[in-house]
Amino acid sequence: MDMDERRGKRRPDGRPARKRQRPVQQQDPRRRNQESRRQKELEMRRQIRRRKKRRKRILILLLLLLIAVIAAGIVLWIRYGPSREEADKNEYFGITDTSQVGLAIDNQIPDVKSMKEGSEVYLDFDSVHDYVNQRFYWDSNENRLLYTLPDRTLSIPAGATEFESEDGTQTRDYEIVKVENDTVYLALDFVKEYTDMSLDVYENPDRAVIVTNKEENHARVSKDTEVRILGGVKSPILTEISKSDDVVVIEEAGSWMKVRTVDGYIGYVKSNTLEKAEKQTRKSEYEEPEYTNIQKDYKINLAWHQVTSQAANENVASVIAGTTGLTTISPTWFTIQDTNGNITSLASSAYVDAAHQAGLEVWGLVDNFTNQVDTLAVLSNTQSRANMISQLITEAQNSGLDGINVDFEQITEEMSDHYIQFIRELSVECRKNQIVLSVDNYVPGFTSHYNREEQGIVADYVIIMGYDEHFAGSEEAGSVASIDFVREGITETLKEVPKEKVINGLPFFTRLWIESSSGLTSQAIGMQEAETAVANAGVTASWDEETQQNYAEWTADGNTYKIWLEDEQSLEAKLKVMQEYDLAGAAAWKLGFEKSGIWELISRYVNG
Repeated sequence: MDMDERRGKRRPDGRPARKRQRPVQQQDPRRRNQESRRQKELEMRRQIRRRKKRRKRILILLLLLLIAVIAAGIVLWIRYGPSREEADKNEYFGITDTSQVGLAIDNQIPDVKSMKEGSEVYLDFDSVHDYVNQRFYWDSNENRLLYTLPDRTLSIPAGATEFESEDGTQTRDYEIVKVENDTVYLALDFVKEYTDMSLDVYENPDRAVIVTNKEENHARVSKDTEVRILGGVKSPILTEISKSDDVVVIEEAGSWMKVRTVDGYIGYVKSNTLEKAEKQTRKSEYEEPEYTNIQKDYKINLAWHQVTSQAANENVASVIAGTTGLTTISPTWFTIQDTNGNITSLASSAYVDAAHQAGLEVWGLVDNFTNQVDTLAVLSNTQSRANMISQLITEAQNSGLDGINVDFEQITEEMSDHYIQFIRELSVECRKNQIVLSVDNYVPGFTSHYNREEQGIVADYVIIMGYDEHFAGSEEAGSVASIDFVREGITETLKEVPKEKVINGLPFFTRLWIESSSGLTSQAIGMQEAETAVANAGVTASWDEETQQNYAEWTADGNTYKIWLEDEQSLEAKLKVMQEYDLAGAAAWKLGFEKSGIWELISRYVNG
């Protein structure tokens, strides 16, 4: 039988072959336990290896996460973290060479010209005038600095170390005025003598800190911090301040505060580094000069009298005969004659005597209405101003005038400094001679350069010409003095001049407007003539609530006529506003244009 058969599954008789059973061997228990322990140890090693691999993977993930967090932090720090960059302080103060000095003036770092000579700091004249003290005046014709005090004008030539004052010759150990490369510089120590200001000088870099503000908000620093150029942690650092330091708070800017440090840096700090700001008054030993004024113990009721010849002076008695309650008359007597400051005069002592007998003061008016004379040429020359002032005072003394009324019009910005210097210098001579000085002004608007604030200090009265809202050259017809125009003129003037010095001018005239195919024209007419024109046209004027005037309009000869009347109703509306603000009085242009009965109305409100 072959092997296959022997290994077949059946025996020869066809029955399945019986599988040979091997004898069961008995396993040694000790061996079996060893095998089991081996298996367990292997399993434990496998588990340990798996745990180690998991820990390793976790550590790697954590490490990667940590690296990512650190990287993100670095990116955020770079983008949002506080910068440690320090600002270039010379650049900040505009210092480009060693002869210059940085300037912090009140709450700004202005673009100025400066220089230092020894220990003395100089600032250019324009900057002194614009930022510190506008009373300093530079005469470019004579290279001379002028400063007008209540009783005199100091005069200091360039390069001088001494000057004459009320106390005699004054000497300084530095040049008061220097001229370098066509720039005029003033010594700040000298400026300080005549200015209510503090002045402190620092080094590294050289800089001066000027403060003229009388009141400022101060705050104490609650913790050490940096002052940055702008409000943000990425802005360069100007300087560092310490806990308990004092800073001036200029304004809030979100979570930052704009501040000024004691040593002149103006920048931003985080709001939470400051304690609550409190208003403080700057300590000062400066004594403001006293500009004494003549103030009447009654309300002024003034009328201008247009005088064009000596013959007109003789009519003064008849002109004032119909007035009631008038206190002052102002004849148009003087005008600039030439650029040397000479004036033409119609002054009359007989006129003054007649007015005085009627119980009136006389304030002679001086104007610049001669087109042939360049007002700028007169006012910008110190000798011309002095000549004009001398002649005015002489005329006032010779004729017995009580006052001088200045009516200079169409003053440009180029003339403004010279004009106000003329008013200052004239005020000195008027003060010495007990002559009232009054100054006429347009309604505030585009005439801020007339410097009403300074007028209100040196002059006795400031008069608002509360009319000419619409004038001969206007592009459209309109009221000469609507109620809103009058009110605005008063309120704006009172922002600069105390009410005790403000007189409001009233119009005794109006304009008859004519709209034709050739354009718009008008003519100034008095009260009675205006009412006659309306009556002759056969129309009736009606009250216009907006202007507080009676208004009439009609058509004739193909033209349209418009008129806003000045009458008892319109003037009373204006007088009520003046009474509301308790002004120093009223002035009227001009005598001869009024209606009978107007004076009783004005007197009731003014002299009351």
